[in-house]
Amino acid sequence: MNQNDTRVIRAELLSFDADPGEGDSPAEGSVRHYADGALWLENGRIKAINDYAALAPHLPEGIETVDHRGKLVMPGFIDSHVHYVQLEIMASYGRQLLDWLNEYTFPEECGFAQRERAEVISNAFLDEMLRVGTTTAQVFCSSHPTSVEAFFTACRERDLRMLAGKVLMDRNAPEALCDDTYGGIRDTELLIGEWHGRGRLGYSLTPRFAPTSTRQQLDATGGLLRNDPSLWLQTHLSENPGELDWVAELFPRAATISKSMSSPGWSARAAPSPTASTSTRRCVAGWPSAAPTSPSAPAPTCSSAAACSTAWRHARSASTSPTPATSAAAPTSPASPRSRPATR
Repeated sequence: MNQNDTRVIRAELLSFDADPGEGDSPAEGSVRHYADGALWLENGRIKAINDYAALAPHLPEGIETVDHRGKLVMPGFIDSHVHYVQLEIMASYGRQLLDWLNEYTFPEECGFAQRERAEVISNAFLDEMLRVGTTTAQVFCSSHPTSVEAFFTACRERDLRMLAGKVLMDRNAPEALCDDTYGGIRDTELLIGEWHGRGRLGYSLTPRFAPTSTRQQLDATGGLLRNDPSLWLQTHLSENPGELDWVAELFPRAATISKSMSSPGWSARAAPSPTASTSTRRCVAGWPSAAPTSPSAPAPTCSSAAACSTAWRHARSASTSPTPATSAAAPTSPASPRSRPATR
């Protein structure tokens, strides 16, 4: 938005100012709705919001009024977990998690070692997000620093509020995607220095999930977060019983899954253990269980980054982002375990 933008938007306005609670009716004061509302912008910022009839007498004479009556205007949507580097493989057929990673995800992410590839997909991803009304997201990049640089550069050009980070993984993944245990931390520190707090951007520390990071890498990541509480943290928790068993084998000292929760942070798609706390269960989004993954399964393989980058997929699947801000639609039911694509 232009910082000199001064105008009034007249439309049906809806916003959520607090947690609506868990009941059938929203908590008092959590929802603000004006059937005929006025959103007064001054120098690119919201100065006032109210019913149009109540605000109109206080508006400056001659101020531009944009008439969107008959349309619903809302704040931009927020996507709390998304992988921009997986845009081209959305809706690919998924079986077990490691099959999906091996056949689709890892080969696709290899290509983001090339800056041109990262720039093309960053711009396509952000254009698609904005098209459907998503203006803020917490985003996984690939394990390549250039994927983060390209993404944040594209965000800055659009003056977007985005959180993102370089994926950290130093084991159980293709060599072309693995970083050195502490080399990945050094890359992360450089990216934090360059991008965290720049404009409206924030950096999220991003260990992919426990099986692809050694204890040393996870400890070092935790050290970064303790040293700078303004950073964010995102990762994945286990999503099926087989994966839970694998993590327990890799980290025998971790008694329960709830111990891997950190704050401030966000953990996506998890199957909480029976001993997980109620708050842990509420914070994670459970997916239908897939077939168990063997703890002894070999690490997925991947061709070289150069070979991967030649397999660009040109047919892009329909977006799974939230409903556009100008319409209201009922949520769809989750897909079955066989048809719902993995995005780890």
